[in-house]
Amino acid sequence: MAGLRTLSVLYVLGVSALGFGLALQAEHPWAIGVKQVAEAAPPAIGAAARATDRHVIRPAWSWTAKTASGVWHDIHDWLWPKPRAPKVAVAKPPVKKLPSPASGPQPASGPSPALRPLASAAPKLELATPEADLPLEPAPDAAPPAPGEIARVQTHLKESLTTELFSNFELFLYISKADHGPWRQRMFVFAKEAGGTLNLKYSFPVSTGRETPMPSPDGTAMWHTSTPTGYFQLDPERVWRRYTSQQWGHKMPYAMFFSWEYDGRQTGVAIHAADGDDAKLLGARASAGCVRLHPQNAHLLFKLVKQNYRGLAPLFAYDKRTETMSKEGLLMHDKAGNLEFAQGYKVLVLIENKGGDDLIAALF
Repeated sequence: MAGLRTLSVLYVLGVSALGFGLALQAEHPWAIGVKQVAEAAPPAIGAAARATDRHVIRPAWSWTAKTASGVWHDIHDWLWPKPRAPKVAVAKPPVKKLPSPASGPQPASGPSPALRPLASAAPKLELATPEADLPLEPAPDAAPPAPGEIARVQTHLKESLTTELFSNFELFLYISKADHGPWRQRMFVFAKEAGGTLNLKYSFPVSTGRETPMPSPDGTAMWHTSTPTGYFQLDPERVWRRYTSQQWGHKMPYAMFFSWEYDGRQTGVAIHAADGDDAKLLGARASAGCVRLHPQNAHLLFKLVKQNYRGLAPLFAYDKRTETMSKEGLLMHDKAGNLEFAQGYKVLVLIENKGGDDLIAALF
């Protein structure tokens, strides 16, 4: 009984820590208040708080989650042991061994509205139900861009890329978050071909952030639903076929999160499929900050990226003082001046608030 009491105490402590961690993850009002106090404090206190979060709270949370899970399994096996079947000598036919299926990825952190970063460490949770595969072809497009506009986007994109960016990425996603103009609310997918040409593979209508303040789900805070502009790459650790937002409770199929760290935390901005009636809003600003696609187009892009563009990708520059990753297209170099690489996706995302009409005016 003493052993059972000890395990019970550990289990209660672990569950309490789990609830505390999830409260921080969900950004409940008291957690938001603590963050606001920390931001209002002098720089030294703010820096100390960030260091404590990075080096104490996050490692402690990871250890607590693992310990609580292990204690629960031990208690379950002790209280409800599986009955052992009697041993019977039976001649068994030879069994052909098949390769074990790869286990699917599990989300490690939930998305949040744009510019509201989340901690990079969080419990792994199965949050979404399986969905049927969709056809690998673009969804019908009611208003595709004219060939002349595609040529203008292509020229503008190439002029926006440095030599390092153009040389070290293979797929380029140009996204206009503008609410007017011929390029408005659209993604252009360009692949780099032999000889250095950019060829359009797809053009999809999208929905980006509303760009207005919006109340949090519990109504206790106002969050700004903006889609950030700049250069981004995809986070290879956060690419999931099925996902559900822990903040909003919305499904996010075929989610591909950006690898953009802000103020020491990974942000929750992603490209994903619009769920349900949200697909009817494509072509207008309608999201909380992510880039939404038609489910059929999101599936097509997801497959394209995962099957064709995995490999070594250059790392974006990182400011250790502010703990923020560059979104200005600056890449990381070592002391010898060489680019630094890591396994990821050779996909570059450029988001601008340009609808194309401002560039037309500049020609005259």
